[in-house]
Amino acid sequence: MAFPPNFLDEIRNRLSVSSVVGRKVRLIRRGREFVGLSPFGNEKTPSFTVNDDKGFYHCFSTGEHGDVFTFVMKTQNLSFPEAVERLADEAGLEMPRQSAEEVQQADMAARGREAVEAACVLYEQTLRTPEGRRGLEYLQGRGLSEETIKRFRLGYAPGGNVLKTKFLQRGIAEEILIDTRMLSPGKEGRESFDFFRERVMFPIFDLRNRPIAFGGRVMNPEDQPKYLNSPDTPLFHKGQLLYGLALAREAVAQKKEIIVAEGYMDVIALAQAGFENAVAPLGTAMTETQIELLWRMTPEPILCFDGDKAGRAAALRAAERALPLLKPGLSLRFAMMPAGKDPDDICRREGPEAMAAVLAAAVPLSDVMWRQLLSEHQTDTPERRAGLEKAAIAKAGQIGDDSVRTQYTRLFRDRLFELFRAPRAPASSGRSFSRAPNFKRGPPPRPPVAPPRMARESGPAQGTRERILLAALLNHPELGDHVEERLGAMSFADSRLDSLRQTALMHIAQNPELDFAGLRAHLAGLGFAEELGNLLNSDIYVHAGFARSTATMEEATTGWDHTFTLCQRAELEADLKRAEQELADNPSEQTFAAYKALQEQVRPAGEDGGPEPGFSDA
Repeated sequence: MAFPPNFLDEIRNRLSVSSVVGRKVRLIRRGREFVGLSPFGNEKTPSFTVNDDKGFYHCFSTGEHGDVFTFVMKTQNLSFPEAVERLADEAGLEMPRQSAEEVQQADMAARGREAVEAACVLYEQTLRTPEGRRGLEYLQGRGLSEETIKRFRLGYAPGGNVLKTKFLQRGIAEEILIDTRMLSPGKEGRESFDFFRERVMFPIFDLRNRPIAFGGRVMNPEDQPKYLNSPDTPLFHKGQLLYGLALAREAVAQKKEIIVAEGYMDVIALAQAGFENAVAPLGTAMTETQIELLWRMTPEPILCFDGDKAGRAAALRAAERALPLLKPGLSLRFAMMPAGKDPDDICRREGPEAMAAVLAAAVPLSDVMWRQLLSEHQTDTPERRAGLEKAAIAKAGQIGDDSVRTQYTRLFRDRLFELFRAPRAPASSGRSFSRAPNFKRGPPPRPPVAPPRMARESGPAQGTRERILLAALLNHPELGDHVEERLGAMSFADSRLDSLRQTALMHIAQNPELDFAGLRAHLAGLGFAEELGNLLNSDIYVHAGFARSTATMEEATTGWDHTFTLCQRAELEADLKRAEQELADNPSEQTFAAYKALQEQVRPAGEDGGPEPGFSDA
């Protein structure tokens, strides 16, 4: 919207820069200017100046410069129209209207906001009455303080048609109450009735912190739906707003970060725990408009979802919706809660530090998409690998921006290369293969062939060794460089543990400074919480104390190497059995050479082999 210059000038005339800035910064007059500590940086010596005569502020430490509109936009995370509207309201000026229709719409909107504000007050008051007591006890039982209840203006909707009766008596038109969905219109000639009844009420505020809609939670478990939200109205469009945004904007501006949780209580619990930069969508999947709104405040919002199946599905939907919108520098990060927990649970039961650890382990959108691709495609045949490659490139192709699409394509190709590259041969032990015996006829035998890629031994012994190797790495991420090549060439019998193995190795390689807590939080966020719990709390440590997090690096390294040797030997023995059967079924120089090569690797040093099966020494 274009504003008339004389309207903007009138705001500047009525509101001095020092009066607006002074609400955020402690200013001291020095001559014709004011000075103070910069709100844009962390400083001890004042470098921030305000000059009312010239109508601007200037920060010498950061270079920030502007007028009253710029200051409000920068410090409160507002767009220019929003800053103008807020300052016009403070200056006592009506926003300019361009037509009679706009004037009528503005009048209806003002009357609607008055009705919703009156309802918000009624619900707040009812919460303190005997009828609302169970609602207050519910909120207190969820750990909310009196200050938090007041800050979010939580309330309780009385039963019956109390709101309708009182508001009509006060002269509020029924039409306004129906338009704002304070009342539900009667069907088939019936009278209208209160939309919210006997529910704990969560007001939803617009960007100027004015209530425009509500969410209500039932008190009786048998009542449905559990949460009832206002439908879209002339004041409220749920896909274009985020719960808690008005209260979060200043914290977002200070922290340069915004957290997107799933529901009302998550936002409120996070704010009470010190994460005041939290918001939530309003009962729907994240929309394109909401993603764009988040990007106006911070380039990489953190989407925080519950660790259950529904939470993972919601995270994936948000990731898919964001792909076509990605721009250079604008993306999303994802923090997944441990299974069965949400931000409210963690903040109340484990504390802010635990929540901070989950947020710190947030992964980029690219990791979420790659993880989803791996979960949907197997890679055990050339055809299935080709399927994964085709799907990955197609996924990158959904991105609208050319430069971001190119980077995603390159990233996926790099990961495909790492995933598909042939395993490197293990380092030689220094032992040489023995020569095959001479045959009575025919050409001399071919050189011994290298054993095929290690096959898996079935049975609990080998499975336990695999779990030990992985647990040792998870508890000691600094083992990464030492074990990467050998562990990367293995293939676990348990497909989920094998996926965990690949993901852990990849993340450790990308983040060499990562500690155990950070690695575990990252992997849990990618959906491996159950596997981590089973692995790290199992009885494998009875067999391998070196795999514990309390073991020294020397113990962990020595134990890992020894266990890997046992794994390798077991796999070679399985290969030897197959080679022996092949030699019996198809005796030839080639099958003998393959058998002999494997036997030399399996036979302990100093052990002499007996006669070969199917052949006599000549």
